[in-house]
Amino acid sequence: MSSTTVSSSSSASAPVPGASALFFIQVFATLGFAVLQSTLVLYATKHLGFSDQLATALMGVFGAFNYGLHLFGGYLGGRFLSNRNLFVGGMVLQVLGCAAIAGGTAALMYWGLALFLTGSGLNVTCINMMLTQRFTPEDERRESAFLWNYAGMNVGFFIGFSVAGQLQLSQDYSTLFTFATVGNLVAIVLAFVFWTRIRDLDTPLLQATPQAWRLRFVAGVAILVGLVPALWLMLQVPDWAGSIVKAIGVLVFLGLLVLTIRHPVPEERRRMAAYLILAGGSLAFWSLYQMAFSGLQLFYDRNVDPMIGSFQIAPQWVQNINTVVIVFGGPLLAWLFARLRARGWAIDVPRQFAAAVLLMGASYVVLPLGIGLADPATGRSAFIWIFLSYVLQSVGELLISPVGYAMIGRLAPRQYQGIMMGAWMLVTGLASLFANDFSGSIPQAPGNDPLLTNGFYSMLFGRLGWGTVAVGVVMLLLIPKLSRMIIGRDKE
Repeated sequence: MSSTTVSSSSSASAPVPGASALFFIQVFATLGFAVLQSTLVLYATKHLGFSDQLATALMGVFGAFNYGLHLFGGYLGGRFLSNRNLFVGGMVLQVLGCAAIAGGTAALMYWGLALFLTGSGLNVTCINMMLTQRFTPEDERRESAFLWNYAGMNVGFFIGFSVAGQLQLSQDYSTLFTFATVGNLVAIVLAFVFWTRIRDLDTPLLQATPQAWRLRFVAGVAILVGLVPALWLMLQVPDWAGSIVKAIGVLVFLGLLVLTIRHPVPEERRRMAAYLILAGGSLAFWSLYQMAFSGLQLFYDRNVDPMIGSFQIAPQWVQNINTVVIVFGGPLLAWLFARLRARGWAIDVPRQFAAAVLLMGASYVVLPLGIGLADPATGRSAFIWIFLSYVLQSVGELLISPVGYAMIGRLAPRQYQGIMMGAWMLVTGLASLFANDFSGSIPQAPGNDPLLTNGFYSMLFGRLGWGTVAVGVVMLLLIPKLSRMIIGRDKE
């Protein structure tokens, strides 16, 4: 560990150099992604005239590439460009991407997406890497710093969703993507203002000679720039690109299964098997969660009454239900769990995963109920049903998301931690593709009349909801075995 890394846990209240700067950078770095994630499907269908199938396919590939590039970004930042340089380079690509999409044509959108995805896919891990280097493993301030970092991200999402929703009402997409461009640009400015405070403190790149550093830097820039046309080509054939990512996912799963079966240490082998089972439950959860930005958003836009009294709720504002539940529900849930554990309740990873999957299933089961009670004249469901669905999804996210990455260190043998962390990230990318498959299965009715499409939505949501509940029940039944596998009892 570098000598400049904060090394004492005794001064728990002392400020950490660079942590507050990274908080504010995180807020603005998130704005562009929040705008694009919440608006892409609506922009493609309403402004560019894309079919639902093509728009949701692009959204699926957007999620798959964004999450799939995260792991490579950590490698590129730590060994070629530095996390600080890669973050700024990625933000520059995001600025160019949002500016291109603001041009308003399909051709510019494809290039804009390629630029933006290269930047966001590679640089998302950079802030976390820069922050984690500022603490030794025993430093008690680490958890607080990451909670603040997560809060900054959610502030960025809240602002991005709110502005996107306001401009969505008038479909002023040019102004919206210009706003995203400015937000990303502010993140770059802040990075330069705090340049010395956010420097890398402990990466393999710091051990390179000046000549090796220059060669790696050139190679890193070439990779960064070269990925843009590669992603542009993949975006031209989103279905084909999605199939490639799915094939990679199958190969990774089979590879991990073989590693698990052949692993010589029984206790570690059982934990690896538990990881594979939990990954399956996670895939079911995130596949329905990712529909919030594709099929579920189209359903809200066309089949839900957006009015509460005389106030209209824009589609992007619905996403802030999740943000508010996460910000206020996170501390509340942590307090509740602490109380329950103090009273002897067993709250562990398998129970949290099972509960999260059941909640996700329930969030889709309630939607056909709302459709059945829709206004017979317009076919539009009441807002309360979509609100209830998002609250259930968000509580499920609180149960499954925080423990997902944290459990890798416990379940993965040291030599496999890299590939198992990468596979866990790949699960979210695959989920985005499955969400696209589900979203694209709804046929478009003339004029998208709710009275004609409600039946299809009700059938789809019901099947997805009850199917996911069934997965949750299976995980519920597996809790005793999974708990034993994770604890690692060698003697039964």
